[in-house]
Amino acid sequence: MANASSSEKSIPTNLRLLLLLEEIARVGVPLTPTAANEVLRLPKPTVHRLFHRLEEEGFLQRDIDGRSYAAGRRLRKMSVNVLSSSRVRTVRLAVLNALTEDVGETCNIATPDRDGMVYLDRVETKWPLRIQLPIGTTVPFHCTASGKMYLSTLAPHLLAKYLSAANLEAQTDMTLTDPKALQQEIETIRAQGYSTDKEEFMEGMVAIAVPIFDDLGRLMSTLSIHVPTLRVSVQDLVGHLDRLKSAAADLSETMIR
Repeated sequence: MANASSSEKSIPTNLRLLLLLEEIARVGVPLTPTAANEVLRLPKPTVHRLFHRLEEEGFLQRDIDGRSYAAGRRLRKMSVNVLSSSRVRTVRLAVLNALTEDVGETCNIATPDRDGMVYLDRVETKWPLRIQLPIGTTVPFHCTASGKMYLSTLAPHLLAKYLSAANLEAQTDMTLTDPKALQQEIETIRAQGYSTDKEEFMEGMVAIAVPIFDDLGRLMSTLSIHVPTLRVSVQDLVGHLDRLKSAAADLSETMIR
């Protein structure tokens, strides 16, 4: 008890919530109060009180097991706002602009949310024929290049849970709605390191996506190109893969510094 009391006093009150949120973000998977306290080392009632308060305020939300917690709506929104800060965004847009200039097509950055991938940034092609998917748009995981790229980074047991529970709604005739077929596609993406959308989300549109990693090697967001099929094929997009990966590496360095 004396050690717990000493630990509690060693962490200023105004830092406890921030350190807890930092640990949730660092781990990147739903976390129980007990597991969090292995790092924080606060009295058990204090840790449970912090989790309860953050859940009440929308920064955390209880996971399906009822014991662990993940980032809530307000924490997810805050993380997007941080990534959209003017200093970071200026450099990020410079990388996107250079990529768009090189490949001649619209380039996007998307981040995973609970219901799909959210477009964080984009630079439009100069071609008059373009696909309109503005910043803030949420697109499905199962039928987009960015979404499937994200799914390929999930641990096998989490991917299995997703495939068993998700509504794999058909967006086009090309959408993979069979869980086994989608799993096979995800395994291919995991092996090759990039993902494609072959008119699975929108008729007449194809896309390619690569991951942007954080400093722990986890997918933080995705970088993608999408184009009308009247102008470019999936095979043409794969030809830009090296340039796309180079830009993703630059973005990774920009976003974690």
